Amino acid sequence: MILVTGGAGYIGSHTNKALHAAGYDTVVVDNLCKGYENFVKWGFFEDCDFGSGDLREVFKNYDIDGVIHFAAFSSVAESVQMPQKYFKNNYKNTLNLLKIMREFGVDKFILSSTAAVYGNPKQIPITEDSELKPINPYGHSKFITEKALEREAEKGDFNYVSLRYFNAAGCDFDCEIGELHDPETHLIPLVLDAAIGKRDSISIFGDDYDTPDGTCIRDYIHVNDLADAHIKAYEYLCNENESNIFNLGNGEGYSVREVIDMCKKVTGCDFEVKIDERREGDPAVLIADSTKIHEKLGWTPQYDLEQIVESAWKWHEKMNKI
Repeated sequence: MILVTGGAGYIGSHTNKALHAAGYDTVVVDNLCKGYENFVKWGFFEDCDFGSGDLREVFKNYDIDGVIHFAAFSSVAESVQMPQKYFKNNYKNTLNLLKIMREFGVDKFILSSTAAVYGNPKQIPITEDSELKPINPYGHSKFITEKALEREAEKGDFNYVSLRYFNAAGCDFDCEIGELHDPETHLIPLVLDAAIGKRDSISIFGDDYDTPDGTCIRDYIHVNDLADAHIKAYEYLCNENESNIFNLGNGEGYSVREVIDMCKKVTGCDFEVKIDERREGDPAVLIADSTKIHEKLGWTPQYDLEQIVESAWKWHEKMNKI
């Protein structure tokens, strides 16, 4: 059985569904501060804070073989305002989880990490051996968590895979679960809010970057592709018995303006687009080199930007009952 922490959240719930489709049994641990209980439609559910002593009871009650760890705060802006909240939840609570895993002899761990560990990269596309220099507390909390995993693996009888996400996007094609953040900070759902009429407009933060159309370029990856990567990473740990780190991205980027134009194409809706000032700390281009995970795990993303937006729009329509 696989323990999925944060499995009531966006990426965790999609991975939990994919795990069941692949024949795995799961138990989801989530305190529901960000997730939704009705997103846990597969496996067992325990309402529990993974930083508390209650987590030990979960390990007592279930025969856990490995952990896929999604439970974390992930807002860059909030992390700047409340850094200690991020270090406590993302780092200190993960140490508690690792300690309990040791107690129960659970030796396989997959971390939901982030491209934020790279900070402002010196080279594009970004490889796994690029310099790690996070520029915000969120990225730093994941960076030190990766270092803790490295130390844990050095002790022996423990292996991990750290998956560094770029921009997770899209939704379950069956619309059983989807993307539902409060507040919403991701570009595609915000643009779709404008398309659906929940927002008066959408803002582009800076159109004078050194890119073809002047707007920032990011690497978008469908959440189902992310889920598939977690399954392949778990099977890698089972078969190879070694730790590793992988980027998760499409390997190509789309500008903010291209994303907005694709949303207009898919929805058939027009809406106002405003140009605002740049946001501090936004790199011009972030694109992953995913060669390593393709060669090691045989993982290749299946969905392009249009399919990402189509799936997100389908979920948006359901949630807004269009």
